[in-house]
Amino acid sequence: MIDCDVHCAPASLETLAPYLSDYWREYTATAGIRLVGMANAYPPGAPTSGEAVPSDYEAVCQRVLETASPRYVVLNCLTICEAHRNPYYQAALASALNDWVRDEFLARDSRLRASMVVSTVDPDDAVAEVERLGDDPRFVQVLLPIRTDAPYGNKRYHRLFAAAAEHDLALGLHAWGRAGHAPTTSGYTLSYLEDYVSNQMIAQTHVVSLVSEGVFDRMPGLRVALMECGFAWLPALLWRFDKDWKGVWREVPWVKERPSAYVRRHVRVTTAPTHLPTDQPAQVRELIDMVGAELLMHASDFPHNHGASASALYELLTETAREDVRDANAATFYRLDRAQGDELQR
Repeated sequence: MIDCDVHCAPASLETLAPYLSDYWREYTATAGIRLVGMANAYPPGAPTSGEAVPSDYEAVCQRVLETASPRYVVLNCLTICEAHRNPYYQAALASALNDWVRDEFLARDSRLRASMVVSTVDPDDAVAEVERLGDDPRFVQVLLPIRTDAPYGNKRYHRLFAAAAEHDLALGLHAWGRAGHAPTTSGYTLSYLEDYVSNQMIAQTHVVSLVSEGVFDRMPGLRVALMECGFAWLPALLWRFDKDWKGVWREVPWVKERPSAYVRRHVRVTTAPTHLPTDQPAQVRELIDMVGAELLMHASDFPHNHGASASALYELLTETAREDVRDANAATFYRLDRAQGDELQR
C-alpha cells in the first residue's frame, strides 16, 4: 500500500532553528511569531481532527509505518500556509521546512517520500526552491494550497510548473491555505461548515483553469494530484466542461481535445475524504464507474479521521481496481518504482 497523504509538522519554530539563519531566528523570536498547527483547522473536539500531527520520525514510525505497513508514504507538511505574506520570510521558512523534513524523516527511512513546500507568494522563490532540491528523488511533488491568489492556470505560475515538470515532480494541490483567502469566489463564509465544503469548489476552479489556460498543452509531462478535496464532484464537472467546450472552443484554441481527456491524462485524486454514502452501494458503484478507479490514489490523511466512507469505496472495487488504487496508481504517478527509487529502497 502507498499512502499519498500523511501529515507532519514541526512542533514549534524552535524545531526549525538549526535551518534558519541568525537573522530569521531573531526575527521570528522578537516578532512573537509562532506556529499555530493544523489542529486549528478543525473545531475543537471534532471527530475529523483525529490525533496530533506527527512532529518527529518516531511518531510517524509508531503510528503509521508500524501500524499500516505501507510500501511508501508521502509526507505533506502544510506549515508553510501559516506564514504571513512577507516573501523573504516565506522563502526562508520553505527552505527550513524542506531541510527539516529531509533530515528528520527522509534520511531515516527509505519508505518515506515527501512533498516539497515552496513560497506561496513569489513564483521566483518557489522556482529557486525547486531548483535547489528538485534532483533529490525523495521529494516527489511540489505542494501548493488550493486557496491562492489566482487560479493555478494563470500565467504567473507557469514558470514554477515548468520547473516542476523539468525535474519530473508532480504538483500536489492540497485543501486549505492561508486564512486570509476567501474560501469562495463570492467572499467569506459565515460558518466552518461552509468553509470546509468550499475546498471542493475551489478544487473545481483549479481543474477548469489548468485545462482552459492551456497548462497541459504547454507542459505535456505535468501531473497534478488533488488532495483532501474529494472526487464525487468530478463526473458532473467533466460532463459540463466537455459540453460547453464544444460550443466555445474558439476562445481556447490551445485546448485541442475534450477537457475531460486532459483531466484523465494529467490529474489524479486522493481517496481521503471520499465524501460517499455508506448505505447506498448502488450509487457509489455508479459513481466509481463514472470517475474511473484509475484516477484514484489511496490516502489516509493521517492523523485526521473522515469516517467509514473509504471502506465502503474499497469494498465495491474489484480486486484489480483495489490494488491499483491502493498501490499501482500512486507508484506510476509518483515514479516510485523507477530504477532510482528502487536503488534507494535497497
